[in-house]
Amino acid sequence: MDTNSQKEDRRIVLELILATRNTHKTREFRELLGHDFDVIDLSSFPQITMPAESGRTFTENAILKAIGTSRSDVRTAQRAVPTFVIADDSGLEVDALEGAPGVYSARYAGENATNNDNIDKLLSELRARNVANDKCSARFRCVIALAKEGKLLGTFEGTVEGIVVDPPRGSGGFGYDPIFQPNGFKQTFAEISPELKNKISHRGKAIAALREAFPSFEN
Repeated sequence: MDTNSQKEDRRIVLELILATRNTHKTREFRELLGHDFDVIDLSSFPQITMPAESGRTFTENAILKAIGTSRSDVRTAQRAVPTFVIADDSGLEVDALEGAPGVYSARYAGENATNNDNIDKLLSELRARNVANDKCSARFRCVIALAKEGKLLGTFEGTVEGIVVDPPRGSGGFGYDPIFQPNGFKQTFAEISPELKNKISHRGKAIAALREAFPSFEN
């Protein structure tokens, strides 16, 4: 087997620990990273406590989760070497709300809020401000942090611009997808196919940057 084939085989079995227990997020990461990576989330490691998202920015929170998790015992029975850990923090920034919900996107309506709770609160606030439905500019932002053995190796960011629509449309995706319409499209993230969303999304762009840089961290 030549050197290139050996490198390709090694990439196929490269294990990444994703610092989340969000099954929707894990599915997107697996789809976006493809067969080159074996993505395992923290549902496989119940003994690990997720670090608190106490940062003021997406970058700070992603770093906290990646470094904190990489300091934990995330080795599997089959591996005798430390494992790469990735963590992301992402959310919706609405200009008419001065960038909110931002880092509080997942808990905008409270710590145990559902996706619908968060959407309802956001739309209620926009209605109270009489923001025109086609003028409500917003963006999804994602920052991914890569760590190993408690050390930060890099961060990677992606954004997608669009508008908030009211009422929600579509049944796909998760989070704020039913009310986010990306620029250049007439459908919300919840109305387009997962494949198309992955090509244009904030998370897709951040993961593309991670994939491009990853070979430099493998040695």
